[in-house]
Amino acid sequence: MAKNKKFRLIDAILSVITVVFVAEAAAPAAAIGNSQFFWWIFLIIAFLLPYGLVVSELGTAYDDEGGLYDWVRRAFGDTWGSRVSWYYWINFPLWMASLAFLFPETIALITGFELGLLPSLVIELAFIWIVVFLSFSKVSDSTWILNLAAVLKVGIAVVVGGLGIWYAVNYGFANDMAPQTFLPSLDSNSLTYLSIILFNFMGFEVITTYVGSMENPSKQIPKAIIAGGIAIAALYLFSSFGISAAIPASDISLDSGIMDAVGIMAGFGSVLFVVVAVVFLITLFGNMVSWSFGVNFVAEHAAKKKNMPKPFAHESAQNGMPTGAAIINGIVASVLVLLSPLMELAGFDSFFWIFFSMNIVFLLISYIPMFPAFLKLRKVDAARPRVFRVPGGKGLLAVVCWLPVVLLVLSIIATIVPLNGSEEELSKIPMLIGVIAFVVIGEIVRVLSARGRKVDYLGMEASGDPETFDAAVAEKINPVDRR
Repeated sequence: MAKNKKFRLIDAILSVITVVFVAEAAAPAAAIGNSQFFWWIFLIIAFLLPYGLVVSELGTAYDDEGGLYDWVRRAFGDTWGSRVSWYYWINFPLWMASLAFLFPETIALITGFELGLLPSLVIELAFIWIVVFLSFSKVSDSTWILNLAAVLKVGIAVVVGGLGIWYAVNYGFANDMAPQTFLPSLDSNSLTYLSIILFNFMGFEVITTYVGSMENPSKQIPKAIIAGGIAIAALYLFSSFGISAAIPASDISLDSGIMDAVGIMAGFGSVLFVVVAVVFLITLFGNMVSWSFGVNFVAEHAAKKKNMPKPFAHESAQNGMPTGAAIINGIVASVLVLLSPLMELAGFDSFFWIFFSMNIVFLLISYIPMFPAFLKLRKVDAARPRVFRVPGGKGLLAVVCWLPVVLLVLSIIATIVPLNGSEEELSKIPMLIGVIAFVVIGEIVRVLSARGRKVDYLGMEASGDPETFDAAVAEKINPVDRR
């Protein structure tokens, strides 16, 4: 049988790069400055390693359709399952709206003409709904599309980093490269963008879906997560180096930074600049399409358990795809884009970072309950066979679980809470208001969704295994005619 298992370690690493690496995050990471090198290494050890170990055990022990949502629901019941499904879902339309703003900006850089409000809105809405329609079809989930996106994203990182080396050799660095600049910085600018690094680690649980095709998953999974994390960190650092070679860290634009750097080094309007810009726009579609399936299926799965509103449970009669969630994604992202002119009149700008940071915050929030859920499931479901087990006793497990939680909470605070009265810090207020508003909306959604449930699942310790519980509730509500 072993000869039929062909999923190698390198395949797992490449699959992680496909899902996790996003080119648009390079500019915010570069804005940290040279101290980002320290923070990448520190967070690989303090966050990626424990996070990878935890998702490796949960993902191989529980073959749940809802992944993160189901793990938390197993441990803490419907209330927290509903919250996690909402946080995990809402990050996606926020992310889609943020990337929509990059399209007219990048097109303006390519053509040299600033687009007006109406053309910009048309382009932004077109991007959103193309992603929505692509997510209707299983064809868009084919391996070749994901692999192409991975190749293009890696290509951008290599080109930007390579240009940085050439530019630095010929013209010097735009930033101070003194040794002390590589030491960790705790200023508000660095702390604000640390969440970007954590965001760049999210999604590694995709590896656990390949456990059935691995020869030795207990060894291959943790190796793939660590090797994949190091590979992704190397790609981000290389592309961030290229950006930093051309632009001082304090002047890096969070939305157009990567294209500004290519323009400075290769020339705005040059063939290389245009090619990189077009490839960059294509990768934005790849990011959204590859993530849409996981997000949409989790939302649909939660809706079927009355943890999300009923429209999320709608699926295509032709291919079973979660079209309800996809359409709602498009509606929410479109509303956010259409509100941007009103926000601009109110004095707000940098819409990419406003929505991108909110997307990051909600994705990070959704992972916080996973760590205590892991500890509880270890305790109340100890008899379940585990393909991979996080090594160590109770003390080490406590560190493995609570250290990432602390880092997640601190990074969320630093991203959206003003740390002082400076203009830059006060610019976080729109993000803070937005996050609070969506949390409140999520609580309303949770309560309304629960009205459709006849019985609440309270977690494994109180209600037993969720699959048995759900089957029993379904049998009680819709008894089978045995006559």
